[in-house]
Amino acid sequence: MSSQNIPPATAVGVKPKFTYAESYIVGQRTTPAKQLLYQLMLLFIAFTVLFPILWVVSMSFDPRADVMRPTTLNLIPPGFSLKAYLDILEKPTSNPVSLPMLAINSLLLAGGSALASVMVGVFAAYAFSRFKFAGRQFLMLAILAVLILPNVATLAPLFVLLNRVVIGDFNLRNSLLGVGLALLSTLLPFSIWNLKGYIDTIPKELEEAALIDGASPNQTFFRIMLPLATPAIAITGFLGFMSGWTEFYLSWQFLTNPDNFTLAMALYNMTGQFASSTPWSHFSAMAVIIALPVSLVYLLLQKYMTGGLTIGGVKG
Repeated sequence: MSSQNIPPATAVGVKPKFTYAESYIVGQRTTPAKQLLYQLMLLFIAFTVLFPILWVVSMSFDPRADVMRPTTLNLIPPGFSLKAYLDILEKPTSNPVSLPMLAINSLLLAGGSALASVMVGVFAAYAFSRFKFAGRQFLMLAILAVLILPNVATLAPLFVLLNRVVIGDFNLRNSLLGVGLALLSTLLPFSIWNLKGYIDTIPKELEEAALIDGASPNQTFFRIMLPLATPAIAITGFLGFMSGWTEFYLSWQFLTNPDNFTLAMALYNMTGQFASSTPWSHFSAMAVIIALPVSLVYLLLQKYMTGGLTIGGVKG
């Protein structure tokens, strides 16, 4: 058969004009009017999401917010000032605890609970995904039941349980460790369920091939499964960190020592009976300071928060 009889798309050395996906996209091309409508819708959504954030950031730099709440939004407010941030760094609330101590407490609570939930969760999720054992279905249903149960419903039992652990002057309930354990009881079921669903999508053939090549089960877990599960581990850890960083109701009910207070508790102290004496600029600056670490963690883990690392993993 001569090369003239071969379709151009399949001739050797001839690249098709469009791939299948590109041809589909070209076929679904919209009119300029629809494109304009879509762009306007996206701009409207972006505006509704960003407007409150811009307002808070602008208010934190606005010296007028020391005496009143600004009714207009200026991206660069008149009399731009860092006074609110300096005041927050010096003394965030009427409590004697400093901002660095509040940040350290929040970091310990968020980082510790997130790390523990991921470390325990990934082993449990792997067992549920790869092994068959007695009570497996019952345990998965129990984890699902805990996920469905509202977190506030466990407040009273956790309070009573942790309050029984007293060693000398140390009360587990009135400590960051106790709050972390209580928080872990809600983060761990989510970690197991989320990681188990992702591990199910990782082809077993990869581990079987490694076992045939002489790898041990531990090697297949740490060198094959864990690297491929990095996106799920990253997003699970990030969500756990965010939950711990913004955690409030457990800390507020359990902790009484100001040295153990967190940033979320300090922000709440700026409201209520102290709201009339707290400038809006200080409240906004505190909110920005609390939001920044979570944003930075997200930016650091963003490249891992993508699926598809196993695409092509079983191709020769």
